[in-house]
Amino acid sequence: MRLTALRPDRLFDGEGFRDGCAVLIAGERIAGVTPASEVPSDASVEIVPGLLAPGFIDVQVNGGGGVLLNDDPSPAAMATIAAAHRRYGTTGLLPTLITDAREKMAAALHAAEAAIAAKTPGILGVHLEGPFLNPARKGVHDPAFMRAPDEADIALLTSAAAGVILVTLAPERVPAGSISRLSSAGLRISAGHTEATAEELERALAEGLTGYTHLFNAMPPMAGRAPGPVGAALSERSTFCGVIADLHHVAAPSLRAAIAAKGPERTMLVTDAMSTVGAGMTEFILQGRRILRAGGRLTTEDGTLAGSDLDMATAVRNAVCVLGAPLADALAMASRTPARFLGLEGKLGLVAAGYAADLVALDEDLEVTATWIGGQREDHR
Repeated sequence: MRLTALRPDRLFDGEGFRDGCAVLIAGERIAGVTPASEVPSDASVEIVPGLLAPGFIDVQVNGGGGVLLNDDPSPAAMATIAAAHRRYGTTGLLPTLITDAREKMAAALHAAEAAIAAKTPGILGVHLEGPFLNPARKGVHDPAFMRAPDEADIALLTSAAAGVILVTLAPERVPAGSISRLSSAGLRISAGHTEATAEELERALAEGLTGYTHLFNAMPPMAGRAPGPVGAALSERSTFCGVIADLHHVAAPSLRAAIAAKGPERTMLVTDAMSTVGAGMTEFILQGRRILRAGGRLTTEDGTLAGSDLDMATAVRNAVCVLGAPLADALAMASRTPARFLGLEGKLGLVAAGYAADLVALDEDLEVTATWIGGQREDHR
């Protein structure tokens, strides 16, 4: 098997920085990391200027490249979305379907299954953000589709073979035992668009809740005697929290507080990106509503935030340059932490022997210059 040696100026292996080394790739996997002076003579050497790191993993991606998953829940649409985000360092993602009809949910699950079977680069599974949400915290979601899960929904979700399946739901809006049934079948369950009390969230945690979707957004604020989802999430370090670090969805001090409380090992950078990422469009239609793009924000005509115009490389830069996070923490929140949340530790998120050769190269300004998925290089300059 052909051996390739990547020689970066500097390596972040997911845990720390290393100088003077080479990453050996054999086929789709990393064969090891070795001192540059010990690269095998039969290896093909590629010089990688700048920093080499584990590829970014985004667990919440509604669209990209001009495509929105709700409009086209197909394998082709997922491939387009993944390609659009790859240029910003994302080598693994969950295409995300927001609240919609059961038929759309089924189509998205089947599309993810087909995309994974076809080895579509970057597709790890699917994220169903709804429809089991609280209409009082609907955000831009259409409350007409919101409902409690029934037996047909449980059967659909637990029988799918679509890679990692993440379901965002409001714990207070689902029947007792629903979270347990889904989590026992291997699904990842996250709380979002919710007004659940701390007590309700404690019960959900006991049933298998493992995360919070876009912490702070579509949730009531934390209060001294009513901690709600935000207080519940920040009070422990067993769950993971996704945060949209575009500086529009959440103020910088709140983001700093979340990272300080949860730590970078439990805080994930997510984009919640819409179809505008990687596309020149200035507006689009979301479930019949006109969405406007301006100043780095996406809003309905009445000013409601409608997903984001964020990419993962920008999220990493914002974490470092605005939030003051150490670069190692920012990179981990974009790679190793989401890999752990998805149950993919041992496969993704580290540069080490046996891991997938999913990598990103960044210049001194943290702009993406190249990505690798399964050892296949794609240049972005």
